[in-house]
Amino acid sequence: MTEVHPQTDELIITDDQFVRVFRLNRPERRNALSESLKMQLITALLDADEDSGVRVVVITGTGPAAFCAGADLKDMHQNDQAGVRFRTPMNRIDRNVFEVVYEMKKPTIAALNGSAVAGGFELAIACNLRVTHAAAVFGLPETKIGMGANFGSVLLPRLIGVTQALEMLLTGEYISAERALELGLMNRLVPAEDVLKQAISLAHTIAKNAPISVRRVKAVALRGLDLSVASALRQDPGMNPYLSEDRQEGIAARLEKRSPVWKNR
Repeated sequence: MTEVHPQTDELIITDDQFVRVFRLNRPERRNALSESLKMQLITALLDADEDSGVRVVVITGTGPAAFCAGADLKDMHQNDQAGVRFRTPMNRIDRNVFEVVYEMKKPTIAALNGSAVAGGFELAIACNLRVTHAAAVFGLPETKIGMGANFGSVLLPRLIGVTQALEMLLTGEYISAERALELGLMNRLVPAEDVLKQAISLAHTIAKNAPISVRRVKAVALRGLDLSVASALRQDPGMNPYLSEDRQEGIAARLEKRSPVWKNR
């Protein structure tokens, strides 16, 4: 694994072949999302989405305690005391970090090294796939502290259905990793020490596939959630893999019993 971008105290970015790994690095604050960390992460994610050398993104946290505890409440309290207005997705014109992750063209995997709550859970479910371990817990406790969980309130019902989502949202209670797996929120439950390794392995499996095809099936699957079947089948989310050089290479490689060499065109 090689370091790529200039590192900061709060965000560490490394490359593992075609996989870019982002590690939230505020273990003393349970990897809470400070304003500076959010802006660094947004910028780095947008760069990765346009980098032809990156095919899959993995997001993880530092330390065994937490993947991410959400917003930094200490920062938020200090802003309240200073009279700084808190901006929600309903009163801001720019995208927040959860939207940026969810709308990425490339596949995203959350390697949940520890618990993910509040905005940390929203960051996790913004990713396409999730790997965790049995000791982690998850939840949206915003109703317990007078907040709103706007992104989670929109996305969670789409992932697990309205009834189960509302129980989590209204009670603010946490669920276990086993329950999250039952609900379909997790893809893999592995030993704690293997979470990142398994997430990167899954990323490599995806990265071996044709990049145009991967981006296409992700876009069609996610955009199709808001469309009728007929409309979803006729949507145009970008380059058609059937018209690509990679489609020809994929067929030739299969017939010649060799690994394909993707050109991303």
